[in-house]
Amino acid sequence: MKAAVILMAYGSPTTADDVPAYLADIRDGRPVSQEAVEELTERYRRIGGRSPLDEITEAQRVGLERQLGLPVFVGMKHWRPRIAEAVETALAGGAETVVGLVLAPHYSRLSIAGYRERLADALRDRAELLFVDNWHDHEPFLEALAERVRGFEGHVVFTAHSLPERILRDGDPYREQLLETSRLVADRAGIADWSFAFQSASATGEPWLGPDILEELDRLAANGVRRVLVCPVGFVSDHLEILWDLDVEARERAAELGLEFDRSESLNDDPAFLRALEELVRERLSAEVAR
Repeated sequence: MKAAVILMAYGSPTTADDVPAYLADIRDGRPVSQEAVEELTERYRRIGGRSPLDEITEAQRVGLERQLGLPVFVGMKHWRPRIAEAVETALAGGAETVVGLVLAPHYSRLSIAGYRERLADALRDRAELLFVDNWHDHEPFLEALAERVRGFEGHVVFTAHSLPERILRDGDPYREQLLETSRLVADRAGIADWSFAFQSASATGEPWLGPDILEELDRLAANGVRRVLVCPVGFVSDHLEILWDLDVEARERAAELGLEFDRSESLNDDPAFLRALEELVRERLSAEVAR
C-alpha cells in the first residue's frame, strides 16, 4: 500500500491584486461587489499586503513529510495549488492510498464535508481514500494548545470562525466540538476563568453563530475584567482571520475598552503540532490496516 497525504487548507490570495479572483472563487460565480473587493483589499493592506498562509502551510507540509517518511501534498479549497492538482501529483507519484487531512480540527457539513467531497471527486476511485473527519479532542493537539495558555493570569477567550446559525437545526456538531476543545484545553492548562466567542462572521443577511469576539470583549469589560488572552482554537495557522480579526480589530476594541489584550501564538509549524499531525495520519493508516 503506497500512501500519500493531501494536506488541505482554505487558501488565501497571494497578494492584494489577487483579491477579486479569490472572492470570485469563494462565491462560485455569484457577483462580487466592488465594495467587498475594496474592503478585503484594505484588510490585506493593513496586515502587510499579503497573508502568510501559503508559506506556513508549505512549512507544515515539509515538516510533516519529514516526520512521516511519506509524500505530503498541499491542496487549497479556494486558491492554488488546488485540491485536484494535489491529487494528480500524488497519483502520478504512484499513490494507492490517499489520506485526506484538513488543517481545521472541528467538523461541520459546511466546511470539512466540502473538502472531503472535493477530494473524493478529484480521486474518482483511482486510489483508496482515508479521511480524517475531525480531531477536536486529539490529545497531542490539545496539549499543544494548552501550552499556549498555561500560566496566564486573567480571562481566556477561545475563538473560532463563525458559521450560519442554521447548521444547528441540522444537528451539526461544530459548536459542540469547539466548546469541548475549549473545555479540555482549559482543564489541562488549569484555566478556570474562560469563555468562548466566534469571529469572522460574513455579512450574508442571515444570523451567524455568536457571541462575536467584539461583543464578548464588551461584556468582559463591563463585568470588570481587565486582562484578556484570546486563543483561537478553531485555527491552526496565522492568516487574515487571525491577523485582522484579532490582531487589528479585536485589539483596537480592547484598547478602547481599557483591556489589556494579547493573543496566543498560532500553532503554525511548531514541532509539537507537527507531531500531532503525524500521529493523526499514522492512526488513520493503522485503523485501516486493522480492519
